[in-house]
Amino acid sequence: MIQVLFYVLVVQTALILLLLLKNPFKKFGLMGLDRVKRGRGPTIVKTIAATVFIVMCSSIYSIAEIQKRSFDAGSLSPTDEVLLGKNLLEVSFMGFVLLLAFIIDRAHHYLRELRALRKNAEAAKKEKRGLKDGKSGSSDELKELEDENTSLRLKIKQLESEGSKNELSALKEKIKHLESELETKDKEVNAAETSAMALKKQSDGLLLEYDRLLEENQSLRSQLQSMDWNMSYSDGKKNT
Repeated sequence: MIQVLFYVLVVQTALILLLLLKNPFKKFGLMGLDRVKRGRGPTIVKTIAATVFIVMCSSIYSIAEIQKRSFDAGSLSPTDEVLLGKNLLEVSFMGFVLLLAFIIDRAHHYLRELRALRKNAEAAKKEKRGLKDGKSGSSDELKELEDENTSLRLKIKQLESEGSKNELSALKEKIKHLESELETKDKEVNAAETSAMALKKQSDGLLLEYDRLLEENQSLRSQLQSMDWNMSYSDGKKNT
């Protein structure tokens, strides 16, 4: 059983490195975990984890019984020493298996969130650029309308001095129409500015969430390095 647990630990460690480090096979690892979490996969994984936990508890109980016998007898027999070492290795390996399974699940979850946040951030940036372009275009149109409005007012003053009433009334109607268009454009610009501010807040939130996920990623890597050291120590103890 110790060999099986050791092989499982090696596979789990390789999978964690595949998820946390940049490599061309990272996408395939994520796709494989996505498939495992579909259908009856989660139920099977939970059943296996529960079985491993029960066996680990049984081994812990056996260790306690051996230590109790040694305490009563005053020393450990050779058989008890072998059983104690075997149970200690099994408990250590099973504990590492459960811990690495939890780390793999969390790493997969955070990587999926990180991928979704990157897509949302890119979409928000594109939309923000489009709003900026639209805002600049609206500003140019407003400037043109204001210039035309100013020229018409000057022409009205000129016509008032000349006394052309018909052309004056037509120009006044045109000015009203231009003022209405100007007001509409102002509303569009204000709406674009409001939308741009909302997108900026959303982008800031996405960047904060991205930083949080990066910190958790670093924490997971630190835990993995610590577990690698503990596994190396356990293997050295087994060899001795």
